[in-house]
Amino acid sequence: MTSVVIVDDHQLFRSGVRAELDGLVDVLGDAATVEDAVRLVLEAEPDVVVLDVQMPGGGGVEVIRQVAGRRPAQRFLALSVSDAPEDVIAVIRAGARGYVTKTISGDELADAVRRVADGDAVFSPRLAGFVLDAFAGGLPEREVDPQLDQLTAREREVLRHIARGYLYKEIAQRLSISTKTVEAHVSAVLRKLQLSNRHELSRWAVERRLID
Repeated sequence: MTSVVIVDDHQLFRSGVRAELDGLVDVLGDAATVEDAVRLVLEAEPDVVVLDVQMPGGGGVEVIRQVAGRRPAQRFLALSVSDAPEDVIAVIRAGARGYVTKTISGDELADAVRRVADGDAVFSPRLAGFVLDAFAGGLPEREVDPQLDQLTAREREVLRHIARGYLYKEIAQRLSISTKTVEAHVSAVLRKLQLSNRHELSRWAVERRLID
């Protein structure tokens, strides 16, 4: 069962989300502050973090920023009352893989969590259009890389782990996939980028600042 951590500064809302998701996903815990959220996520290592955008101390963007440095493969799904473009774009740029509004049903939220865990991008229908428009025309040129764009989200994750020096078996454990699947992803990345081995992959990733 997909595991989640819920982050929101309103206790009533956290309790409501837990109740809605009960039996549909495995809720490992919840947190009300950025500091508590970061600590909980690093300890519990959930498949997905469901987090609010607007909270004291930097909100969802700050949670993502702090966690990403220590747990790069962590996936985030924003869940907010706000459908303001600036909020959506900010949290997606920070690294969230999806954004849904709090009008979503429990079943729909559980489905969104599973899809994010599987590597999909998930947006409430009315948000998807302007998110795509913003990223199609609004990214700084230095962030647009046609070669990187060829890779799927999972291939990028595997590439980052390769560049950090993880063995195939370690990557498989961290991403909860088989070693053979890791090998298949690496082969696909090598083919798409026209590279020969993992050392060239590492150099390629470092040159594009895909790792710290």
